[in-house]
Amino acid sequence: MLAGRYRLIDLLSESGGGRFWRARDAVLERFVALHVISDADPRAAGLVEAARTSASVLDPRILRVLDAEQEDGRCFVVNEWGTGISLDILVTNAGPLGPRRAAWLVSDVAAAIARAHAAGVTHGRLNPENILIDRYGSIRIIGMCVDAALHGLPPGDVDGDLQDLGGLLYCALTGTWPGPSGSIVPAAPRENDAFLSPRQVRAGVPKPLDLLWREFDCTQDHGRRRLIGSDHPDVSTAQGIAAELLSFVGDPTGMPGALAQSIPPINELRPVWLPAVEDPLPHDSSRDDIPVVAAEPVPVWADERTLEREEPDDATDATDGDEDPPIPLVSELPTEAGIPLFGGDDEDVQWLRTRSTPPPPPPPFEDPPERPLFATDPADGSAVRRPRPDAVSLTGPHPGDPGEDGVRPHGYWPWDTGGVNAPDAEDTSEDEAVPGRNWLRLAMAVGLAVLLLVAVAIAFNLGRGRTALGGDPDPEPTESATSTKAAQAPVISGITPTDFDPLGENGENPDGLPNLFDGDNATVWSTQTYDDQLGSPLGLKTGVGLVLDLGRKRDVRTVDLRIPNGTAKVQLFSFDTVPIAAPSGKPVASATGSGRLTLTPRDEGATAATPDGRYLVLWLTALPEVPGGFRAEISEVVVRGE
Repeated sequence: MLAGRYRLIDLLSESGGGRFWRARDAVLERFVALHVISDADPRAAGLVEAARTSASVLDPRILRVLDAEQEDGRCFVVNEWGTGISLDILVTNAGPLGPRRAAWLVSDVAAAIARAHAAGVTHGRLNPENILIDRYGSIRIIGMCVDAALHGLPPGDVDGDLQDLGGLLYCALTGTWPGPSGSIVPAAPRENDAFLSPRQVRAGVPKPLDLLWREFDCTQDHGRRRLIGSDHPDVSTAQGIAAELLSFVGDPTGMPGALAQSIPPINELRPVWLPAVEDPLPHDSSRDDIPVVAAEPVPVWADERTLEREEPDDATDATDGDEDPPIPLVSELPTEAGIPLFGGDDEDVQWLRTRSTPPPPPPPFEDPPERPLFATDPADGSAVRRPRPDAVSLTGPHPGDPGEDGVRPHGYWPWDTGGVNAPDAEDTSEDEAVPGRNWLRLAMAVGLAVLLLVAVAIAFNLGRGRTALGGDPDPEPTESATSTKAAQAPVISGITPTDFDPLGENGENPDGLPNLFDGDNATVWSTQTYDDQLGSPLGLKTGVGLVLDLGRKRDVRTVDLRIPNGTAKVQLFSFDTVPIAAPSGKPVASATGSGRLTLTPRDEGATAATPDGRYLVLWLTALPEVPGGFRAEISEVVVRGE
């Protein structure tokens, strides 16, 4: 018990001469977190000063300092107790967070740190271990000023907190830690003494978040932190960082609940449901095969351990003059299991006791009598099977035919037209008529006549050049000269494709470019897989695509491409020089759908530009949805022209 009120319960960690306890405040009846070090430790004075400084910040997302004291050779600081899972455990067990959830988490932390900076207080060691997420998705920040003092660090500065905020964003997106403060999370990968960007570590990280992290000078020597010609987000203050992240999140509705769903079920207490048991039925003694034995007289205790005798019954005394034998003491009676029976005619309790003799054994099993597989031959040598007296031989003449004497043989024949019970019934030359058969025949005849008339009418209308119902036929579509000429245009060969990603960095699958002109629909070129769809309002890439080098300027008539899966939007642009920026303006052709798509520039109208340049750009502005994100696949491209 410290300070007469804090009872130490669980020792949570012990390192560097300090101990971290879970304790209970006996005065306020609540759990608290308690850091204890020796009073002679050089960190003691700085720890008490850090606790005093941290107590000046009031924010529900920051776990408060409740008390700090030095007594009995100990220096301890009491913090508010928080429940949840820390960010380092979350990314280690469940993996990195999604882009919007990561941005929401860091924006909430940045907003709390901004309030502390406004009060002149810095955290000093803002690593993933000090970020707590409860089961409702709310954020709690641990160790404000105190954690840095426990590690022997001087009071932190604002730039250190801002760099740690960038490290938290990197950790939430990739599951690795690049921040300046120490952490048990694996270090972020490096290349040429510089950390790789989040998009280089994990595919699908949105470019706005990648650019935002590049603005943080986490290593003082990033080398590739800024991009020439790009907009630089404001990361000079914690409030500016929170605003940039909230602008990426957009509508924050439901984000705490979504963040709570990312918490893995670690140390979660789950109820165990036992199978239901039916209630026992009431006992029915009439169905027992064990007889009910009347209970012996219940002995009555006396002072001198003697038993009183019951008064003899008059009827019993008249017939039997012998006295009852003495009733033994209860201690002398053998213990015997039994079931009490209540509800009889008399008030005495009867007992259902066990058998005095064992029950008789069950009768032995008797083997079934052996039955022969085949019938035995009769003793007199006659046939085993005898024909029935009225049976007719199947090998003789038909029973319906008269014999040599002109008389029909007697007996039942299964195919006889007579009745079964009357074999001598007279033959009938005609069967009885079935009721309704004539009407059925008439209906079938009428239906056939109607079908014949309809067929004659259709043939007559078709012979006159009309439709089957006698109407005027639709005029046959006439192909325009442009479409006919485009369909007959030869295929342009020798085209050199290049993946086109002016809004990205790593290109779009350059290894799959030979599959576009190999004539095999089974091989495809595909884009990268994105977590979100292209274009606004998400603020991501407006498109990706291909650049087709025709070798020289050509008059392009059609561009056919095959998209095997999903629905995509494709635009066609024409340039005289190699394009280096995302195309803008009106395309010369566009198409939406799946399967085979044909881009015909002449069909876009008279105002469409003539695609007579050397370079064609197939610009994808919407990608098909696939498991895990959005990705487009193109199996073949055919360009026709002169």
